[in-house]
Amino acid sequence: MEIMTTLAIIQARMKSTRLPNKVMLPVLGKPLIEFLLYRLSKSKRIEGIVVATGERSGNLPIIDAVQKLGYTCEIGSEYDVLDRYYKVAQKYQAETVIRITADCPLLDPRIVDQVIELFENSSVDYCATSPGFGDGLDVEIFSFKALEQAWYEGLSGLEREHVSLYIRDSGLFELKFLECPIDISHCRWTVDELEDYQVVKKVFEYFSPRLDFSWQEIWQLQQEKPEIFTINQHIARNEGVILGTGQKLWKRAKKVIPGGSMLLSKRSEMFLPKYWPSYFSKAKGCSVWDLDNNEYIDMSIMGIGTNILGYGHPEVDAAVQEVIVKGNMSTFNAPEEVYLAERLIELHPWANMVRFARTGGEVCTIAIRIARLASGKDKVAFCGYHGWHDWYLSANLQSQDNLNKHLLSGLEPQGVPKGLAGTAIPFTYNNFIELEQIISEHEIGVVIMEVTRNNDPIENFLEKVRDLCTQKGIVLIFDECTSGFRETFGGIHKKYDIEPDMVTFGKALGNGYAITAVIGKRSVMEAVQDTFISSTFWTERIGSVAGLKTLEVMEQLKSWELITETGLKIRQGWQSLADQYGLTLKHWGIPALTGFSFASDNHLAYKTLITQEMLKKGFLAGNSIYVCIDHQDSLLEQYFTALDEVFAKIYQCEQGLNVYSLLEQPICHAGFQRLN
Repeated sequence: MEIMTTLAIIQARMKSTRLPNKVMLPVLGKPLIEFLLYRLSKSKRIEGIVVATGERSGNLPIIDAVQKLGYTCEIGSEYDVLDRYYKVAQKYQAETVIRITADCPLLDPRIVDQVIELFENSSVDYCATSPGFGDGLDVEIFSFKALEQAWYEGLSGLEREHVSLYIRDSGLFELKFLECPIDISHCRWTVDELEDYQVVKKVFEYFSPRLDFSWQEIWQLQQEKPEIFTINQHIARNEGVILGTGQKLWKRAKKVIPGGSMLLSKRSEMFLPKYWPSYFSKAKGCSVWDLDNNEYIDMSIMGIGTNILGYGHPEVDAAVQEVIVKGNMSTFNAPEEVYLAERLIELHPWANMVRFARTGGEVCTIAIRIARLASGKDKVAFCGYHGWHDWYLSANLQSQDNLNKHLLSGLEPQGVPKGLAGTAIPFTYNNFIELEQIISEHEIGVVIMEVTRNNDPIENFLEKVRDLCTQKGIVLIFDECTSGFRETFGGIHKKYDIEPDMVTFGKALGNGYAITAVIGKRSVMEAVQDTFISSTFWTERIGSVAGLKTLEVMEQLKSWELITETGLKIRQGWQSLADQYGLTLKHWGIPALTGFSFASDNHLAYKTLITQEMLKKGFLAGNSIYVCIDHQDSLLEQYFTALDEVFAKIYQCEQGLNVYSLLEQPICHAGFQRLN
């Protein structure tokens, strides 16, 4: 094996979060890494070049390409890049290590030689190009001794991923930087995003067949033809270090998934627009691990309220795993759907029949279709949020303000048939006179509403609604996709002793597995026989099995009592902090789904500050919590100790400190609003 005293190590792998397979993307019929190897080979001071890739089989294209070009490729840890570098440098007995990243195919070998010369003529541990060289001309050089110390002492995930981070930031090493003769710090000639690749590709095509052009020539080209370089100028420098894996993936997702996610409530912009971890690797109890294996305690939306029993409840998961082994789908039906239907009817004796689906929006739409048919009337009066389907969003066809307090302001009902205008009419919770007026002016066949959400019913509101619907032959639907099983074992309507005609359940029914249900009186539900409502995956087995086991565990633990008690403790904890700092809170929601708002024009900024600062302390937090049985007192104590410091900062803001000076990103977007 050849000893290489001054060794350039190029880190390269196929699994890039932001731009997968970037090192093998084609330019002029060749992979990008070939251009980097050619340009780097023109260095006069490097003794050897080794490409260091990860151990995943997906990196085989890199290995093949590098070896065919006559270069050495070493395989090491996929994610511990520091270990990968150390092992390669140790193997070749390198005294000086030049760190090159494969996303810099425009790297100028003349700059490499200048940095090596500076390093050799200076008594320092580390030399690098200064930021003035722009992004894509990056060269780092360090001694093997410094690399070895970093390998031993650099323990954080970022230090293992970004090889030189410990050397640069620990304060233990002497550093020196090569300054650029002109400031081109605004230039971006690297390849991290698709836009970067498009820029670099155009540069190589412009100079073709020459490959030895200098960085000064690229700079001259940017001045003469700036249109080539504008496409990637919005991308911040060194985002790879600043952003976590999930944040990088979120940027990538928004390019291929409209809105980035299937669910508005899970968009990063609803929490921290720039720094929300966004994706999880695993979840258990009330802990969530992100893609960088950071653990967070979920004092937030707990899967949007799907996991009363906590993430990954062992009994529910075991029942599902057994089904997976036996088979989830077949030509026959799953018997468990019958057992689950019977169990739901047993819990609600007024009901006689059940239909299943897999999401809340679709089960509400099923209920509306059946109820319209049963009543013989098309128009619906609604209160609250009931999904994204046409029947609901059509409320905004007549006025964009109709859903402002039920969902979000300014929603455009684009794509909703204009013929649905006037078929869905909103009313305000606890405003019985308004509902009476709507029913007197329209041929209402269906009333759908949440039983309670942010406010309790007053002046016998629910009883009056029930009586009015009975008198007018209107089908009354309670949407309990969110409230079900949170204060009672079943629908929260049991607490108020009001019997509707239909109820929808979702979210917590399967403790994280997809199962929703609409239950109802036989006289209403049998109308489904006269219409067509059918879907293949409503018959899969996992949902029904998860639902049965979830109900069984809930009953054993009396989970609704546990989470209500915990929710009351959380509400009291918030109020105690508010009293301590003289802050005014408005509490809302049932105890097991509790939240608060600050009485301030800066309430969204304060919410963002809470999320930002609590994330640093290991909590997913905002101004609301879906409570689960794993929110134990010990965790609440840790949570409130951490939150105390944030409330202290909010107090300072109320005394004159600019809250925006504390925020490291834009404020979060507003969430759902409801008229109840």
